[in-house]
Amino acid sequence: MKLSDPEIKKLPTPATGNRITYDDEVKGFGVRVTAAGAKSFILNYRTRTGLERRFTIGSCSDWKCSPAREEAKDLKKRIDVGFDPMGELKNARDAKTMADLFDRFEKEHLPKKRDSTARDYKALIDKRLRKPLGHKKVIEVEFTDIDSLHRKISKDAPYLANRTVAVLSKMFGLAIKWKWRTDNPAKGIERNDEQKRHRYLSPAELVKLTEALTTLEDQQAANIFRLLLLTGARRGEVQAAKWEQFDLTAGVWTKPGSTTKQKTLHRVPLSAPARLLLTELREKAKDDAVYVFPGRGSDHRVEIKNEWRDVCIAAGIVTAETVGEKIVVTPSARIHDLRHTYASVLASAGLSLPIIGALLGHSQPATTARYSHLMDDPLRQATERVGAIVTAKPEDKGADVRNLHG
Repeated sequence: MKLSDPEIKKLPTPATGNRITYDDEVKGFGVRVTAAGAKSFILNYRTRTGLERRFTIGSCSDWKCSPAREEAKDLKKRIDVGFDPMGELKNARDAKTMADLFDRFEKEHLPKKRDSTARDYKALIDKRLRKPLGHKKVIEVEFTDIDSLHRKISKDAPYLANRTVAVLSKMFGLAIKWKWRTDNPAKGIERNDEQKRHRYLSPAELVKLTEALTTLEDQQAANIFRLLLLTGARRGEVQAAKWEQFDLTAGVWTKPGSTTKQKTLHRVPLSAPARLLLTELREKAKDDAVYVFPGRGSDHRVEIKNEWRDVCIAAGIVTAETVGEKIVVTPSARIHDLRHTYASVLASAGLSLPIIGALLGHSQPATTARYSHLMDDPLRQATERVGAIVTAKPEDKGADVRNLHG
């Protein structure tokens, strides 16, 4: 029969299972009636590969017969050119969720990163991403979802908001590679402005810091800070340092690629004070000691932020602000600023940027260039000496010229 709303109402309910009554006008279009009395419009079709499928258009209580028939006609036209509505529905049901993407990212990508980076990424995923995005399908996430999340985090942590978008962009790049979606919704997000922080300890602060280190209760932490300042190394490199990396006779530290940011071996000379510190630590260490700082190595990392706070307070390297009725004191320098300080001393002493970069293990000259302005001081002193000659009184020029040449 040609199906109509009145005819559909008359269709009998089968005793068991379901029964389908087909339409005479559109091949494959019909009404399915179940033993429970539910009636739905369906379309039987065959895919281009010959697979027979049955697609449910919708309930007869939600659709009238004429619109359902037109929907069936439209579906048949699209099926003729390769569309598979049931296949699309199955793909949507089986589509990976963001939780799946987070899990695979942690399993396959994070092991390639440094331990500290992997920990930071995992913390960001767990604290900032799983709750708002974990339930969504990867293919359903849109630019507006990422942009909204970025703006929300930006209210309290603008730099973290930028890091979040960067991590998501990497994830979606991998999702494209894994064929979970075809585009990257994190592309084009307007990032927050970031000001590079360049904090160097002054000579007076260095004196106070070294004095405070002698009174710090945790002397292992104090020695970590000392070695950071004497070598310009990154904290992770120092805390992961093993005795096998040091040749104290030759005065060389060979950092394996697994501990450096550039993932390349970095060989650096050690100053006499650094060698003396390490020699004293080696004498006190157990014969079978692996790590220079046991208990704080990369495999069993222990934070030293509290110790840094204590030594900064003792040295007066702090800032104070009023929060409510309390005055909160916090360090005005970070542990990483010891590395900046090391580089600033080298630059102020007139060493070239390539040498500074080699000592710090920089792979890009632009990274070292941040210290170039510090080289102005010795240059300014030199040009001031020339200026003194040019402007000196005639009777004083002879002595000034002798001073200029040493």
